[in-house]
Amino acid sequence: MTAETLLLVGREASGAREVYETHAERLREREAAGTVRVATWEHDPQRELRSAVAGLPSGRAYTVPMCLAHTHETTEALPAAFSSFGGEMQYCEPVGRSPSVTGAILDRAAAETSAGPETSLVLVGFGNTTGTYHRQVTEYHAAHARERTEYGDVLACYLTQNPAVECVRYNVPTESAVAVPLFVAPSPATEERIPAKLELDRGGIEYADPLGTHPGVTDAIQDRLETGRVLAESTPTPASFEAALADSARPLATDGDGR
Repeated sequence: MTAETLLLVGREASGAREVYETHAERLREREAAGTVRVATWEHDPQRELRSAVAGLPSGRAYTVPMCLAHTHETTEALPAAFSSFGGEMQYCEPVGRSPSVTGAILDRAAAETSAGPETSLVLVGFGNTTGTYHRQVTEYHAAHARERTEYGDVLACYLTQNPAVECVRYNVPTESAVAVPLFVAPSPATEERIPAKLELDRGGIEYADPLGTHPGVTDAIQDRLETGRVLAESTPTPASFEAALADSARPLATDGDGR
């Protein structure tokens, strides 16, 4: 049987690695894979993750980005780091598009206020001015939240694209609201930028924690692993967006790390 490693990769921030390690430990307890590891980057995934990827046990590795949707780093820089791995790399989709993550979002909101017709649920995504990944995932959860809850309204907004988070206060149709930041781990965005743009000191909007160590995120990671296994064991191997990213990524010779 092929030796399997699950690698969780995410951006480094205060408290972020502790979140990733909590999920990794749960997955070890579940015996999800023979080896479960965590690797983080701060500025340059291609350069900073190369040694971690090269040091993985030989065999097959499944890499799961610890973010809700693809970013420039996960579509370009991160796959370029895979060239240092001597085994078979199965690149998985980020954890965001999952019913268990919707459940985690609703739990975070419920910890601040009860759902009801006089309260709105605001989902705050990071956003992306050059792609639709964050919008697609945020709208996915908004649609499922409308189906599963009794909030008066469910609104989606973004930190870096329209509809902008700083405008959502004026678009909420109910007397109160609860905002949930759609981020796996705490970061300057969740701790400073979003609260400031929501003007929380004015009242009327409760602010929930990011998804963090919620077990629903662990479930989503395991779902990504299982999907990766199915794709890896299929013959011929079905094409996926992530597989195409991993196959096409090549380090740039101009940055000193090219091959």
